Amino acid sequence: MPSRSPEALGGRLLRWRHRLSVPQFTIFTGALLIAAGTLLLASPLCSTDDVGLWQALFTVTSALTVTGLSIIDVGKDLTFFGQVTLAALIIVGGLGLMAITTFLQGFVQGRSGLRLRLDKGRALDEFGVGGIGPTFHQILIAAGCFMGAGTLMLYIFGFTDISNHGERLWAAMFHCISAYNNAGFGLWNDNLVGYQANPVVNGVIGALIVSGGIGWRVTNELWQLFRKRSARQPLRHISLHTRLVLRSTLLLIVLGALGLLFTERFAPDGVVHSLSLWGKLQVTLFQSITTRTAGFNTVPLSIETLSEAGLLLMIVLMFIGASPGGTGGGIKTTTFAVLMGATRSTLEGRQTVIIHKHELAGDIVLKAVGVALASALFVVLMTLLLGIGPTTGGASGGQSFSFLEKLFTCMSAFGTVGLDIGVTANLNRWGQLVLIVGMFVGRIGIMLLLSALYGSRPQSRVGYPRADLFL
Repeated sequence: MPSRSPEALGGRLLRWRHRLSVPQFTIFTGALLIAAGTLLLASPLCSTDDVGLWQALFTVTSALTVTGLSIIDVGKDLTFFGQVTLAALIIVGGLGLMAITTFLQGFVQGRSGLRLRLDKGRALDEFGVGGIGPTFHQILIAAGCFMGAGTLMLYIFGFTDISNHGERLWAAMFHCISAYNNAGFGLWNDNLVGYQANPVVNGVIGALIVSGGIGWRVTNELWQLFRKRSARQPLRHISLHTRLVLRSTLLLIVLGALGLLFTERFAPDGVVHSLSLWGKLQVTLFQSITTRTAGFNTVPLSIETLSEAGLLLMIVLMFIGASPGGTGGGIKTTTFAVLMGATRSTLEGRQTVIIHKHELAGDIVLKAVGVALASALFVVLMTLLLGIGPTTGGASGGQSFSFLEKLFTCMSAFGTVGLDIGVTANLNRWGQLVLIVGMFVGRIGIMLLLSALYGSRPQSRVGYPRADLFL
């Protein structure tokens, strides 16, 4: 009979742990963090009696995946320690669930071969073959500077209506943590609707969302360029990645704002119908920024207050999401740029994809197509599962939701956006479970999930004859 001694069980556990690939280890560690966070948040130390294990599970998953969807009132249902715990979970998820678990793997597995270090670098958005520690340390410093500056601005100029200085400081700090990490959690039930006309709150939150969404790689490159300005280093030395991220981000923000201004301007009794021109511009610009991945809102969002065209535009923005290495989700701006470049090259009759006088490798184009297609299919699957049987409960009283409402909510969960149009809290356990899975998969990445399930397979050396297809 096989030995069942503690030493034998420990040995088998150690061998199983060493056999885990980085993607599998990332998913396993993420699940452990969610389980531990759920038990902590459901305790009387963190929450009231209204927060059970299920509510805590949903909230912790939403925090670690920096989504922002919630079925509780953060300001009322969580104690101050619970709010601090939630902020800590947001930081853990926002600064990179994959980065942190990969960093921990070096201590747990105790292996340091070149192949493993390359695997680590790939899971950390290819930050390089070098050590993960220094890179992660720089990420923390940059994040601390951004969030600290934002907290100071909101405390002095933003949340001036909060008379208690301690509450004002915590509100400023919590919302800056949530904004930089693209989480979208707020301390108030109406999110930031009360600060719709406050340009400081809109500006600081929007700037933090963009700073966290473009990724540390871009931020670091811009900082290095700024430091070398004395050497008059020309802008043409900016990498293609940084150039694509900045241009795509700016283009999506402007087009999203103009699109929402157009669709909601003609919506009767819509969210911007009664606002002045400056109010309309401020709301649509902020909503364009936050829709791609952050989840804050300065206007009430529902199927009644938004036009169907506006909801569809927001779904597209959520699908694109933030940038690689950032704190947001979606298929990423660079993936969208590669797909647009491939479309343009096809229309021009080219056999290669050219972007800004650079020819992209074939595997990059294939990866972009794979990520976009797999993500779209996963969201469709989520929407189908959300439509199986009755999925409403609680306060909805059997209310049924339209296909557009379900698609919007599923895209918000998968894109780790967190915008809600009155659906999430009214779903039953099955519907909310679909969103939990969607948030987790959306944060770790669809390709990482597939890699964990199927593993890495050696590239075949067998060649095949070429064939033509009619497309």
